[in-house]
Amino acid sequence: MRKITSLLMVICFALLFVSCSTDNIEDHIDDVSALVIPEAKPIEIEILELINQHRISIGLNALESHKLIKGQAYAHTDYMVDINEVNHDNFFSRKSYLVNNANAVKVSENVAYGFSSASSVVNAWLNSEGHKSNIEGDFTDFEISAELGENNKWYFTNIFIKK
Repeated sequence: MRKITSLLMVICFALLFVSCSTDNIEDHIDDVSALVIPEAKPIEIEILELINQHRISIGLNALESHKLIKGQAYAHTDYMVDINEVNHDNFFSRKSYLVNNANAVKVSENVAYGFSSASSVVNAWLNSEGHKSNIEGDFTDFEISAELGENNKWYFTNIFIKK
């Protein structure tokens, strides 16, 4: 019995020192100061301008740039580049972050891969019903992130919010 008690104490002691920390990424998601917000690239500026030109041409409001959206778009684009796959993984985390930190009441996103120019990606989105509805949607702010992958092809994340 004494051996079992000693063994249980050793196990408890070991678990105490190797237990998981509650300090994870979700604990820091509301830390706005930790958000990486890179300078805009020429292709990103052009995409934002093309989207606003399209919106204005059909009688919609121009959208405002927003640094917290930029940080979320950049983080997702960087993630897609890292895994070499275009996707909407973790969209609800980005949405929650923007609801909590940017006062968003509505959030949507477009992603793309492989286009070589701002006009080619915007035209592709405008020729896709779902992407076009985001571009033409009832939003107030937006941002874009474009990053080159290993194969020298662009990955894009375009996020829209309504405040």
